[in-house]
Amino acid sequence: MLTSLKRIVQEVSKIPVLEEALTHLTSSIKEAIGVDSCSVYLANYEKQHFMLMATDGLESSAVGNVAIGFSEGLIGLIGQREEPLNILDAQSHPRFKHYPEVKEEKYHAFLGTPIIHQRKVLGVLTLQQKKKRRFSEDEEAFLVTLSTQIALEIVHAETRGFLSFVDENNRDRWQRKISGVPGSSGLGMGIGFVPHFKVSLASHVAKRSNNIEQEIARYREAVNVTRGQVEVLSKRIEGQVPSDVQAIFQIYSHLLDANSLGHEVEGRIKKGWDAASSLKYIIENYIQQFRSMSDPYMQERAVDIEDLSNRILANILGGESPDQRPLDPEENAILVAEEVTAPMLAEFSTFNLCGIISVRGSNNSHAAILARAMGLPAVMGLSDAPLSLLDGKRLLVDGYSGEVIVSPSESVLREFNMLIDEEQELSDRILEQAHLPCVTLDDYPVSLFINAGLSAEMENTNFTYGEGVGLYRTEVPFMLRERFPSEKEQMTLYREMLQSAPSKPITMRTLDVGGDKPLPYFPINEENPFLGWRGVRLTLDHPEIFLVQVRAMLRANIGIGNLQIMLPMVTSVSEVSESKRLIKQAFHEVSEEISGTGKILEMPKIGVMLEVPAVIYQIPQLAKKVDFFSVGSNDLTQYLLAVDRNNARVSGLYDSYHPAVLAALNSLVADANLHETPITVCGELAGEPGGIILLLAMGYNKFSMNSHNLLKIKWVIRSVTVAQARVLLKEVLSCDDPKQVREQVNQYLDSVGLGGLVRAGI
Repeated sequence: MLTSLKRIVQEVSKIPVLEEALTHLTSSIKEAIGVDSCSVYLANYEKQHFMLMATDGLESSAVGNVAIGFSEGLIGLIGQREEPLNILDAQSHPRFKHYPEVKEEKYHAFLGTPIIHQRKVLGVLTLQQKKKRRFSEDEEAFLVTLSTQIALEIVHAETRGFLSFVDENNRDRWQRKISGVPGSSGLGMGIGFVPHFKVSLASHVAKRSNNIEQEIARYREAVNVTRGQVEVLSKRIEGQVPSDVQAIFQIYSHLLDANSLGHEVEGRIKKGWDAASSLKYIIENYIQQFRSMSDPYMQERAVDIEDLSNRILANILGGESPDQRPLDPEENAILVAEEVTAPMLAEFSTFNLCGIISVRGSNNSHAAILARAMGLPAVMGLSDAPLSLLDGKRLLVDGYSGEVIVSPSESVLREFNMLIDEEQELSDRILEQAHLPCVTLDDYPVSLFINAGLSAEMENTNFTYGEGVGLYRTEVPFMLRERFPSEKEQMTLYREMLQSAPSKPITMRTLDVGGDKPLPYFPINEENPFLGWRGVRLTLDHPEIFLVQVRAMLRANIGIGNLQIMLPMVTSVSEVSESKRLIKQAFHEVSEEISGTGKILEMPKIGVMLEVPAVIYQIPQLAKKVDFFSVGSNDLTQYLLAVDRNNARVSGLYDSYHPAVLAALNSLVADANLHETPITVCGELAGEPGGIILLLAMGYNKFSMNSHNLLKIKWVIRSVTVAQARVLLKEVLSCDDPKQVREQVNQYLDSVGLGGLVRAGI
């Protein structure tokens, strides 16, 4: 059974068209289990019904024509109950409803299971048999297992397949909205740009075309060009490799012959597909056949076929190879990648970028934090969207709702432009108050700092409005190099930051790598990196790395005196004690070096990040060891809720507005104030309008955030009173879930005239 299941899923995943994939699915299941009928119904939530999409056993003319309401028949019952239904005689069941069009009078035994993806019923998969019987437990288990596998394929097929029905004379028909996770607020409009994108059969999205003669001509021309390229390659290595290797090019020449692949590809074109899609369909079938052969030599030929076909595909699509592609996107580009990284953002000019889309990641992955620091709207976790779907297309990015519109219609473009204009008007209003003091309406003073670390030049735009740097991420320079930066290199970077505001405190966090921030030259392979070797755990295990960094910080601070050092990922008091010992060692070493020079070196204040739940219960002990606390709300949320913040599948569970997270934050500030230890919030929650109001109510008065949010948060603070905020906090702390909290917060924002900061989406 397991072998059959794997084979069916693999075969279905290779078929680019959803309808054809489902037809193949029903036939394969019917054959594998030995039943009389297998059918698939897909849910249409707009029309509230299940549509028969494929069958092998029922009347074929009913496909696409028979719709069963969500509350009707056995199909509707399965959708409502969200569990399998195994019936001896379906026609005697009280929920059975007769649909004459499907001609199922001869069937009695019935087994159906819902197809579910991320809590949403996508459809129903059914088996039927003429004789009366209950399907066995093995058959039921097989169908349930298969439905879970097929669910993801259906989601992928629906996303890929919409380009198959493009009507180039009607843009409204090929507009598509794809949902992801909000990564960075804002609205962006531009052309999708996938750096280093490589044309391949696997990534190509199938597309229909009615221009049969034109597509056949495109295919034949691409084959001729490829034939010439293969001949050049063959001559280039002639005499340099053994004859059996040279013979591979003879195989290539044979495959390029019209009597080999040509007739099949052109036959597919005549069925209404463009040249590239036809090639993809035929070749992937051949690749599957070769890979399933027992002869190792024949299995390897699948690689040759794929390589040759990728060359043909590149020539069909225009012949642009990765090494010919410009390294920098055109103006008004949306950067699209499997996973956006810090080096990638550094590689491409921020001047040309107006948005970011990361296929992997969630709203508090490192990529999202970087996007917010750069003031770029971002959407994360588009796991159902192939890169080829987005490359070169006009895209609208909504960082508020986490939605991306591909190839928008003219009417949607106009509406989106109006929203961008409204955002600009709001920004202008906020800028007008930039010079005013940061106090609430009831005169509660608040200090705002910035989170930095990308580069001094990039983040100095709003630096003058902050009271210093509450978090300087020192790991980014480490991530942009191919080796550990030297002490001198680090010292130069740190001094540039310290000198940028010599009269303001600059808090530098020691190296915090691991988790979602690996170093390419220092690989850390762990099954669960977020619970593993990261932050201060790593640097204490490698004092040579820690001491070099601290020495660089201290040397950079000579004659300035505004440095503060912060330790990340602290779990125990002993880690703080050991870190302080090493810092004192570095201090004495640098002091000896400058002895007699007249230069002044001050011992910086030392603090810890409160981001591991264990520290919630160690505030009294830690307060005796450090000068200040800084709450990392991102990781604190992740660890309290046991949710990987990079995992798009559970992104809906990651929420800093969770009552438990708010209760923890409330407890931390109360204990810190009790022990007279300054405390700052430097996580992303401080940069949100609703978050800042709740934190104010708890008693926090120091916040650090990305520079692009600072003026907006200042505007919020000047628009509220602490007394009102405390009333709101009391209400939300009694809420049952984050959704209720957000509703309460949004209502409050609207009541005080800050509703413009809350946007529902496109």
